[in-house]
Amino acid sequence: MFAQQSFASLGRGLPAVVAPEVIADLALDPAWFGTYVSLAALASLGFQLGCGSFILRDGALRMSQWALAMLAIGLAAAASGWIALFILSAIIGGGGAAVSTPASSHLLGRYSPARYAPLVFSLKQTAVPAGLLLAGLLGPALAHAYGWRATLVIAGLACLGFALVLQPLRREFDSDRIPTQPVRLSDFWTTLRSVTGPGELRTLSMACFAFNGLQTVFTAYFIIFLVELGQDLAAAGALFSLAMVVAVPGRILWGWLGSTVVAPRAVMCGLALGMAASAALLGLFGADWPLALVGLTAIGLSATAMSWHGVLLAEAARLAPPGRRGTATGGVLSFGQVGAFLLPLAYALCLSLTGSHGWGFLVSGLPALLVGLALLRPGRPQPDPPLAYSTAS
Repeated sequence: MFAQQSFASLGRGLPAVVAPEVIADLALDPAWFGTYVSLAALASLGFQLGCGSFILRDGALRMSQWALAMLAIGLAAAASGWIALFILSAIIGGGGAAVSTPASSHLLGRYSPARYAPLVFSLKQTAVPAGLLLAGLLGPALAHAYGWRATLVIAGLACLGFALVLQPLRREFDSDRIPTQPVRLSDFWTTLRSVTGPGELRTLSMACFAFNGLQTVFTAYFIIFLVELGQDLAAAGALFSLAMVVAVPGRILWGWLGSTVVAPRAVMCGLALGMAASAALLGLFGADWPLALVGLTAIGLSATAMSWHGVLLAEAARLAPPGRRGTATGGVLSFGQVGAFLLPLAYALCLSLTGSHGWGFLVSGLPALLVGLALLRPGRPQPDPPLAYSTAS
């Protein structure tokens, strides 16, 4: 699942890395990329709300394979350079990336010991910054050598290849699937209601909205931000990759703390306040600031906004009704996709109105600040605690 998420992260993050080349080649407004990212997030919202029944029916591993295949198709569509196919790419690729996390969470929920679930989920989720790190390092080099179109095609072929590699594992990992599980349109609303009622799942949904929205803004606009301030694409990609490196041990650290020392809610509170502060500082950055200071701020944002996933997903899976881990995590993550849809649009609007990236970072960090303040209050007791993790489906 680490490798699956790495390829999914690479496939979804690569368009942002080569975005300056795409914008220059097609003579596009940089604010347009926020629309592309938001459209992908909107597609992700629909796929995450509706994927729970498919995971139960077809199996988590099969849905992981479909996710990678969709990313490959989306990258190939974007490589055409046609705006209409860019729209299709956002929908297909966003949907593929969205399915990968609920599928892997459902699978890991069967095998993870309850006490160490935050650490296990964090280890798996280190794949996201690992994939982005690869995108930041390889994307500019491949784009320089072969062009941005070929770079997207190569990444798509890698995703498709790994989908085939997973096939021998399906017998074991999809042994809990329910072939008779019905798939209905009402599943979307059932998933949504399951995480919006009273209790901690609703709090997790609001946190996911703020965290994923800020993360999406950071990964979508940071390289464009640096290039417009005079850095070349290779240097901007290297700085982005450096920030992603920090997210890997960061996720493991927060997962370990949430498993052994500190309550997961307290960990998420600290992360929320830290990412809000980092976004505010990045919003104050000017062209005369030292690049090293920008890098340190980006590292701080990466260590928080890129590192919350394992703790939050483990809590969502723990609080889920028995056998519905994929549905519950998909529902919580759907709110993250709402954030990933709205905050890049807000960033693009700020950029269009002011011509400055600073206001975009400041506005995007505000929801995280509000969530951090909310998490300072004690959580409500869960009225009917579901079963903890087990090896059962």
